[in-house]
Amino acid sequence: MKWLKKQAELYPQKQFLNDSTFAQINQEVNKMAEHLAPLIDNQSRVALLSENSVEMAVVLFALLGLSKEVLLLNRHLTEYELADQIKELKIDKVFTSDLLTEKVTDSISFSEIWTSNPCPVSLSADFPDEKIAVIMNTSATTGKFKSVPITWGMISNHVKASKETLGAYDNDNWLVILPMFHVSGLSIIMRTLYNATSATVVDKFDENQLLEMINSGKINMVSLVPTLLTRIADKLHSNNLRLILLGGEFIPQPLIKKCQELGLPIYKTYGMTESFSQSVTFNILDFPDKTSSVGRPLPGVEIEIRQADLAGVGEIWLKSPMLMKAYLGQKPYGTAFETGDIGYLNTDGFLYLLNRRKDIIISGGENIYPKEIEDLVYSLPEIKECALVAKPDAKWGQVPILFVSGNISQEKLENFLTEKLAKYKRPQSITFMDELPKNASGKILRKELKG
Repeated sequence: MKWLKKQAELYPQKQFLNDSTFAQINQEVNKMAEHLAPLIDNQSRVALLSENSVEMAVVLFALLGLSKEVLLLNRHLTEYELADQIKELKIDKVFTSDLLTEKVTDSISFSEIWTSNPCPVSLSADFPDEKIAVIMNTSATTGKFKSVPITWGMISNHVKASKETLGAYDNDNWLVILPMFHVSGLSIIMRTLYNATSATVVDKFDENQLLEMINSGKINMVSLVPTLLTRIADKLHSNNLRLILLGGEFIPQPLIKKCQELGLPIYKTYGMTESFSQSVTFNILDFPDKTSSVGRPLPGVEIEIRQADLAGVGEIWLKSPMLMKAYLGQKPYGTAFETGDIGYLNTDGFLYLLNRRKDIIISGGENIYPKEIEDLVYSLPEIKECALVAKPDAKWGQVPILFVSGNISQEKLENFLTEKLAKYKRPQSITFMDELPKNASGKILRKELKG
């Protein structure tokens, strides 16, 4: 762990994670590694299951320092799903937080690690670019997960490009509220480590706690998804924020407009697990006329629009040193990565994302972009959340159906959509819910919404 060792030497008393300094974390990592070593002597790949915590980071850093490939498991999966992933990746050793140890048979809890007989070790300081650091499993259209190998080269290129784009200042303190088993959370930890700045790790979204930390000025950077920001935007009265990184799903234009009015430093971002987080970003306050965009590429990232129509709309492909070479067990994809998203580039190099290709609804030969209809629905102040999905139809192939959460009558919503939308775009049904289903990162789970 070259970066950790370096920062511990240069800035031993500087706050790194929560109340722990770089020197303290470095010391804890080395101690943890001594207790881990005899447990994983013959293992090249292990798994880690934990809620967000400083202890999770310590265990992860120790495993990485011992040159292990670490599968980061989603804490929200069922025991069956976890067992399937562990078996598929041929993993024998699984380390869990004390809260989650019962979810995996024969796992070793963090407390149990400390009871093993310590073995003196020398942690690896540097790794080849192609060396796998962590593995993250991502969902696929087939229903079977895909395993993304995140290499040290990907991480290194990302943190450098991110620093060049977002900057790094001595007083930076980034709130880690998104899950660390997900690329959105882990990338913050790695940026913080590389930049020698600070991060505050919390386990779950607590609105009052979050507002207190931000409005007190303790936190000046935070990554959120739109559903979380919607809940707190109006309450950010007094803050020291220099950056709110906002991504993970399509961002409603009314939310962006509100943030502009409040002067909130929103950085819209576009990325994925396969690119170790963000590939594209920009500050909406710097470009108020481009709020429908997701931004410009980070240094080293190239965007291609392939199979474009006459309007320039086509498939988004990426080239970047931050991209994986292939999913585990699959062939390399070549020189560019097909994102599965549809969009276009304007003359200034800003990327506009229209929809996930898999979410596009084709009804009677007409393409319906859910984002277009959802942006329209979100323009109604009564709407909290919404999602437009496809329903199979014998006549049209597919028809759009709408799921909403909010305080509005069905009649008012139907009349509004009838007035604003072409007939083929109008939802064939509207289902009201208290809350739309979401994953651990706050993304709406469209596949769970069915007519």
